[in-house]
Parts: sequence; C-alpha cells; structure tokens
Amino acid sequence: MATESATMTAENLVPTPSLPSLLREDIRCVFGRDPAARTTWEVLTTYPGVHALITYRIAHALWLRNWRYLARLTSFIGRVLTNVDIHPGARIGRRFFIDHGAGVVVGETAEIGDDVTLYHGVTLGGTTWNPGKRHPTLGDHVVVGAGAKILGAITIGSRVRVGANSVVVKNVPSDRTVVGIPAKVVRREGPILSPTDELNLDHHLMPDPVGHTLNCLLDRIKSLESQISGLQANAEAPPPKKPRTTIPVVAVSNIDCEANTDQACPECACQPENELTSETR
Repeated sequence: MATESATMTAENLVPTPSLPSLLREDIRCVFGRDPAARTTWEVLTTYPGVHALITYRIAHALWLRNWRYLARLTSFIGRVLTNVDIHPGARIGRRFFIDHGAGVVVGETAEIGDDVTLYHGVTLGGTTWNPGKRHPTLGDHVVVGAGAKILGAITIGSRVRVGANSVVVKNVPSDRTVVGIPAKVVRREGPILSPTDELNLDHHLMPDPVGHTLNCLLDRIKSLESQISGLQANAEAPPPKKPRTTIPVVAVSNIDCEANTDQACPECACQPENELTSETR
C-alpha cells in the first residue's frame, strides 16, 4: 500500500502539459522532421497535418470533459478541412507529426507515444466491431511509412520503423523494422534514432526481402539452366569411336580333303571313310 501511494504521489507530481504548450511542441517538432519548413507562420498556415493535430487537441480536451458531441463535431470539421480523420477519443503523445497530412485515419482506441511520425495514407484501424480496445498502440519514436496499415489491438514497440504500404497485424518488438504484406521483421538492429537523437528518415536504406528472394531464385534458375545445358551437350555428342582391335593371324596348315580323317576340311564337308561306309550301308 505504501508503495502504491508513493507511486501515485510521484505520478501526480509530474505536471500535465497544457494545451498551448503541447501545440507549441507540435509546431517546433516540424522543423526537425521536415527540411521544407522555413517559418512558424508557414507551418501554421500551410501544413494540414498541423491543422489536424490542433483540431484533435481541442476535440480531445472536449472528449475528456464528456462533451462528446461537441468533440465529434470539432473532429469532423477538422476532417473536412484537412482530410485527416483522428477520433477525439484517441490518445496521442507529445511532438506528434503527420507529414503531408492526407488520408490519415486514427481510430478511437488508438494510443500513440511521444515523438511519433506518420506519413500520408497511414491507417491505425480496428479489426472487430466489438466495443473495447480494438486499435493499435504505438510506442515512442515510431516512424510509419506512407500508406501503411496497422490493424487491430496490437502493440508496436518503441523505435520501430514500418515500411511504406506495409500491413501490420501482429505485435512488433522494439527496435525492429517491418515491411511487406503481411509485415515481416527484416531488421533487428540499427534503431531509427541517430547518435544526435534525431529521427533517421532514410527509408531507402530499408532492406527489400521480396527483391532478395527473387534474386536468390534467379541465381538458382541460372545454375540449374547451366547444369541442364551441360547434360544436353553430353547427350548430343557422338559416341566415342571404339578402338580397332587387331585379330591375330593364325597360320593354317594345308588340309588334304581326301585324307578321310577328322581334320578334314570343313569347307567341303569331307568325312572320314569309315563313316561314309557305314551310312552307305
């Protein structure tokens, strides 16, 4: 009991950031993740991802005060203006950034940690109509590529990178890179944080498991084709010539056909006289 009370006291001592401070952090983090951002005024007036996040922050504050319809109406207005649909019931951490905000969907029970970056076309959706937790949970420093779908009440660990157009339907541990449909872990080392604690957005360094598999298959096909060509060449080659054998010449003595002996010449079928005499009789 003492431990629980101490923990609760420690948690209560941590001040909850105010809405203006959250919005200031959201705007400042844009300059660290988008080289095209030049001035604060430009970010405030031309970035739909920032507009969607400002609308969400206001709608979420209304949602926590049980002003549910007003929260949904505010969220709907933000969706019409920005083409980004964030449910006011979702929980989003600090310094959240949607790059090229368009077509992003965040469900009601989704939870997003701090310093998370989503690109356009990302969906944090559910896979069931049952009430309760049905949307994914993202840890800190997660980067989700364009068009990726993270579906179901799954957990994406911290510092995970999700490749563009991937479909994630299973839990992903921390410090992993996943790509594909369904997404597979393709890298287990090399977190996306650089030594300066800045997000590493080098998407071109992601491995391509499908391309690697195809290259292995092509190499195997070439090897098999070379083996088959060798077998065909051996089959079409003329048979080797047999060595000429020399038959020894045996000297044949002159045989007297009229000798009437067993050694009579077989060419004229000479028979001994006694056998001829018996047959004649």
